[in-house]
Amino acid sequence: MKKPEDLRSARWFAPDDLRSMGHRSRAMQMGLSEEDWEGKPVIAIVNTWSDLSPCHHHLRDRAEHVKRGVLQAGGMPAELPVHSFSEQFLKPTSMLYRNMGAMEVEETLRAHPVDGVVLLGGCDKSTPALIMGALSAGLPFIFLPAGAMLRGNYAGQKLGSGTDIWKYWDERRAGAIGKEEWMGVQGGIARSYGTCMTMGTASTMMSIAEGFGLTLPGASSIPAPDAGHKRMAAACGRRIVEMVWEDLTPSKIVTRAATANATAAAMATGCSTNAIIHLIAMARRAGIAWGLDDLDAIGHRVPVLANIRPSGKEYLMEDFFYAGGLPALMKEMGDLLDTSAMTVNGRTLGENIAGAENYNDDVIRPLANPVYHEGSLAVLRGNLAPDGAVIKPAAMDPRFQVHSGPAIVADSYPDLKKIINDPDYPMTPDHVLVLRNAGPQGGPGMPEWGMIPMPQALLKQGHRDMLRLSDARMSGTSYGACVLHVAPESFIGGPLALIRTGDIIELDVPNRSLNVRLTEEELARRRAAWRAPPPRFERGYGWMYTKHVEQADKGCDFDFLRTEFGAPVPEPDIF
Repeated sequence: MKKPEDLRSARWFAPDDLRSMGHRSRAMQMGLSEEDWEGKPVIAIVNTWSDLSPCHHHLRDRAEHVKRGVLQAGGMPAELPVHSFSEQFLKPTSMLYRNMGAMEVEETLRAHPVDGVVLLGGCDKSTPALIMGALSAGLPFIFLPAGAMLRGNYAGQKLGSGTDIWKYWDERRAGAIGKEEWMGVQGGIARSYGTCMTMGTASTMMSIAEGFGLTLPGASSIPAPDAGHKRMAAACGRRIVEMVWEDLTPSKIVTRAATANATAAAMATGCSTNAIIHLIAMARRAGIAWGLDDLDAIGHRVPVLANIRPSGKEYLMEDFFYAGGLPALMKEMGDLLDTSAMTVNGRTLGENIAGAENYNDDVIRPLANPVYHEGSLAVLRGNLAPDGAVIKPAAMDPRFQVHSGPAIVADSYPDLKKIINDPDYPMTPDHVLVLRNAGPQGGPGMPEWGMIPMPQALLKQGHRDMLRLSDARMSGTSYGACVLHVAPESFIGGPLALIRTGDIIELDVPNRSLNVRLTEEELARRRAAWRAPPPRFERGYGWMYTKHVEQADKGCDFDFLRTEFGAPVPEPDIF
């Protein structure tokens, strides 16, 4: 157990010298007194609230409940704002800023008199950014998930974030619904603060945080407007003070076993394809070698148990919470998890889920009756994706899992829109729509353009799925036969850059292969003729991003932020 003189913040406040006197006097300038900090852990509440982050709109209030818990446990709370990661409003994509946010978190924690941390986030990139930065900082921390919003509703129908937007947009473009219905969906699909209530990237990443053991039990499943969410916030405040005294640091929690648990839990939820990129990046920040082969191996043996859209057919996150949430799902997983893994409450995963109950076995399926017989995601390789690509078999028309067809290639999103919005474009459902120059550097930032809308030419014929291929990502709320994250990306000369309209694309999901029917000699000729496009940025953060971002198979982190890049950063000097 730590003693007060061992606290990191004591370096700022305890010495009887000029510099520490300055720290104490400036704390008093804010109305504090020695009783607030002396012998007490300083707890940072890292908050991603902003007026342009609807998913986090309640986190200003939740920070107050965290403070209440910190004070109850004898700590000193200090709220520190960071980037808000607004998925809806941040352009060209929030993924461009994930690593910047992780850097901000790491440096904010290191530079301030902080002993422990509660991280407040949930919208897609906020969870990995916060956790990546906190892992690199190395201080005890708890993640408080923002929680999902309430179910959407229009004309008596449940609406799921993102998933139903895509569905109704296709119906509108097909002429099946009019503007009045479209506006009704717009007004009913987001009825409260909180993240998407489908098993999109936000719910996936919050579940992964709990799978890692970085949240208190059940925290990832509580709906944002539920009163229990406020109580969970206070509980996080109380527990982080105990963690500081116990010196329960992330290195004791985020182990290889915990990473496997987080991956397995994600697969069982029917997770977003974005989970792959973020899981790899988070594990690597903890010094754990974790890659596509590890993810695919777990995907082969862990079935989808959460019957939640888009992989499921009926239910949403609110239903998942009422059925028992992630603890109930993990208990159903049984031997697929390492229950000896330590978690932030000081207990093992097995101890945390021992009393969990499944209150609805259609929402949370038992292993004997899964939603899908394998995990949510599959990793593909071949001459089109030597470093890998990703697909979500549970959320696509099964007839496309083994498919070959001629490519229709778009070099940019504007080019793609011309194709998909042309009601007379010559194509069949057997064609393969290819979008390139949408990866980490090409996008830039690997936007969620991979859920390529169905072409009008096929919609009017009644078709609702086709094989689509890109080096982009897609929203976790999306669905369809979409191959994503093709690596290396086309912008840097990956094989996708060499494809031409008419080339035959071959997909075989059961055998995990993705190829173009071309000889190595022909590919070599095309490669020799390929010319690199001009850079997306010539100054500023974007320039730094393109110089240092890694490819999708490595988690899209900056190369210089890898744990093995250099010696650990020392504590700041105080002179």
